[in-house]
Amino acid sequence: MNGVDTRVPRRSSLAADLSMLALVGVLLLAALGAGGAIAYKDFYGPSAFVTRYLDLLSSGRAADALRVPGVAVDRETLDDAGITPTASEALLRQAALAPLTRVEVESEKEHDGVTEVTVSYEAAGHPGRTTFTVEQDGWEGVAPRWRFQRSPLAVVDLTLRGADRFAVNGFEMQRAQVSVAGTAAADLDPLPLLVFTPGVYSVTVDTPISTAEGTGVLADSPLATTPLEVQTEPTDEFVDVVQRQVEDFLTACTTQEVLQPTACPFGMKVQNRIATLPTWSITTQPTVTVVPDGGDWAIPPADGVAHVEVEIRSLFDGSIQKVSEDVPFRIDGSVVILADGTASIRVSSPDLAAD
Repeated sequence: MNGVDTRVPRRSSLAADLSMLALVGVLLLAALGAGGAIAYKDFYGPSAFVTRYLDLLSSGRAADALRVPGVAVDRETLDDAGITPTASEALLRQAALAPLTRVEVESEKEHDGVTEVTVSYEAAGHPGRTTFTVEQDGWEGVAPRWRFQRSPLAVVDLTLRGADRFAVNGFEMQRAQVSVAGTAAADLDPLPLLVFTPGVYSVTVDTPISTAEGTGVLADSPLATTPLEVQTEPTDEFVDVVQRQVEDFLTACTTQEVLQPTACPFGMKVQNRIATLPTWSITTQPTVTVVPDGGDWAIPPADGVAHVEVEIRSLFDGSIQKVSEDVPFRIDGSVVILADGTASIRVSSPDLAAD
């Protein structure tokens, strides 16, 4: 019988098919493994955990970020990190968050059960880089849970000169609200403020008395303390008020019909007796400025001129001489802002103090 034997080709084809299937299986397993690794990294790994926390900050969800495992801290943890345990939590809110963008994971390193995740970002337009420490916190089904091994909270230690009211990233506060001392808080006592990291925190002041443009810091190190000093400047309105008060004080001095008005920066000394009561007036009022002085304000030395009209009787021959004389004087002073917001202005004379 003449025919073609197909049995050998069948075996060859079957072997080829099995080899192809085995190869496909290996590739499929490799693809599944790679996909699983990518899924783990993107959704279940330490970097994904940190990225979700930063996403919450980026979207202004401060309350949710505070609930992320390992973020909230107790006083003992703060104390162990060298942070004032009574640091205020006033800035842990949406209204105090600045924009956080361009978040990228740069590296992920594991050692001794702790994973260090380093990310780069832009906080309110300022580039930064922060390393977070993360540890496993059990399992959720087949997926691991994570928590911050070191809280990403930090402290901005604010020293504010010349104001009790201020705003951080537009969120307004008062010294008494965030100081543990309340209304008894001293002007130069630092105000420890808990903040999320990373973040830019900018302090502005806009009150009738003082002003300060945005002075900020980038808080980028978990459980670290970042000092921030803000010096305010007096407003024009405040200087005008002090000028009027000084002028009123000097004008009141002129009502004293004596040669040496009490507690006043000008006067006249004579060797003879006065025949008439002296009359004082202010010829030139001093031009007042106000400068920072610690937590309060100072009036730098300023010159003025008073004028006196008086008749002097000579002890030698009894003759009377009419005196009309300009008397230069110099003033300085201090301004203290009281708890009720009013200003206590004290005027003195450096020349008299020198005497």
